[in-house]
Amino acid sequence: MDQIKIGKFIAQLRKEKNMTQADLGNKIGVSYKTISKWENRKRHARTLTIKTTK
Repeated sequence: MDQIKIGKFIAQLRKEKNMTQADLGNKIGVSYKTISKWENRKRHARTLTIKTTK
């Protein structure tokens, strides 16, 4: 999955769960700014971090 799809996927799932970027960040231990960068493809999301949200 390329970075554009990953960013859109993260945003889609977050919104489906009615979570803010801050909510998701708090749940997985990163800042809302990091979530924003992932969703806007300015930074790569580490697989290990993403797996902790399950």
